[in-house]
Amino acid sequence: MMRLSKRFRGLYWRQMVVTVGMVLLTLSLLGAAFFSLSYNYARGQKTDELESRARIMSQLSVSYLEGGRYLSIEELRNDPDFQQLASFAATVSDVQFMICDTEGHVLLSTDVSLSGKVVTIPEEMTRKIMEEGSASDRDDLGGLYQQKQFIVGVAAVNPVSQETVGEVFAVATTSSLDTMWKGFVGLFFMTAFVVLMISFMASSVTTMRQVQPIRDMVKATRQYAEGNFDIRMNDSGRDDEIGELAASFNNMAESLQQTERQRREFIANISHELKTPMTTIAGYTDGILDGTIPPESERQYLQIISDESRRLSRMVRRMLDVSQLQAIDPLRGGNHFDICESMRRVLISMEKKITDRHLDVDADIPEEPILVLGDNDMITQVLYNLLENATKFAREGSTLYLGVAMIDGKARVTVRNVGDTIPAEELPLLFERFHKSDKSRSEDKDGVGLGLYIVKTILEQHREKISVTSEDGVTTFTFSLATE
Repeated sequence: MMRLSKRFRGLYWRQMVVTVGMVLLTLSLLGAAFFSLSYNYARGQKTDELESRARIMSQLSVSYLEGGRYLSIEELRNDPDFQQLASFAATVSDVQFMICDTEGHVLLSTDVSLSGKVVTIPEEMTRKIMEEGSASDRDDLGGLYQQKQFIVGVAAVNPVSQETVGEVFAVATTSSLDTMWKGFVGLFFMTAFVVLMISFMASSVTTMRQVQPIRDMVKATRQYAEGNFDIRMNDSGRDDEIGELAASFNNMAESLQQTERQRREFIANISHELKTPMTTIAGYTDGILDGTIPPESERQYLQIISDESRRLSRMVRRMLDVSQLQAIDPLRGGNHFDICESMRRVLISMEKKITDRHLDVDADIPEEPILVLGDNDMITQVLYNLLENATKFAREGSTLYLGVAMIDGKARVTVRNVGDTIPAEELPLLFERFHKSDKSRSEDKDGVGLGLYIVKTILEQHREKISVTSEDGVTTFTFSLATE
């Protein structure tokens, strides 16, 4: 029972209730307004028609009523000419007439059902006729009629003296109006039922189309909570808000999946990178302690332990540097610095390493300053990492190139060296964490595989990207910096 009530409190049923409720309310208001207008219009038409006939009859009756020509009802009823006239008018117009004196006493009626009965028109109607000239109402005349009739009365006025000499009433049944009313009510309810069913089905389809993706998203979020990021939303064919939400949901899933994949790769990489130095340190330490390593070799292995400890320390420090870099927005302050001066300082700091490798340097750095937007220290770190990487893998005795030029309103920095060609399939992996080529693993024991990853991270923080090409032994790294 609780599950059922909870289900009916869902978005689908709420939307259905609101839609059906609005349709019912609209139909009710429209029906009430149309009923009122149509009834009043029909009644007004009927009243005008009866009043028109009553005035014609009153004109014909004036000559019989004026001057008290008839002293009694019997005399008026026994007049064959007037009876023939009244009966003819009633037959032609399908309306019953009652001719009365000024006090509302019926002198003659064409309705045979009132024959022999004393009939008096309600005082209120007769007074209104005497004051205003006409009156209309629905009445059963004190029970004389089984159902209420339309009664319209007018004054019979002498055209010469303008004296009211009597009153004439036209009486008609309401059966035609009631028939029209019943037919209209039936038609309205049938139409309302059809409209309600159509709106119910249309609302059901529309609401389900809106609610189903949300239900799918709820199921998907539960899968994500369990670590399954392979679920995707089907947003094909929709260009509305639900389609945008589904696309954003898929983008979020892609981001979560990538983050999870990077987390696992990071754990696997860090486990691999930490295992080697820690195993080396533990193994040589145990060898010294248990006497496996002879005393005369202890200094050599202690040096290895020291080197591995320092490499381990550098790795941890680099990992902390990456975490700190990802939390900095270098463009927030809008600071500018001279990229040319930074490049000169990096070249000076790298002079010993370049000399040790017997390398020449081709520096294409303008004398005029080039002001770029960003953090000077972070870009200096980028330049240092790229130049150090180029020095490390350059062929001994070759030439390094470091240059900057203005292209398309940006400062484009290029670092190039000559060495071994990097395979095309390995180029996209150079900027991944802990990635090192086989050559670096065998010859570069000091590297931790985070230098180029730090370069990419810093440039991404500056809203820029870095590219690399390697052909015929020439490897070129290029990145840009905004000037404003």
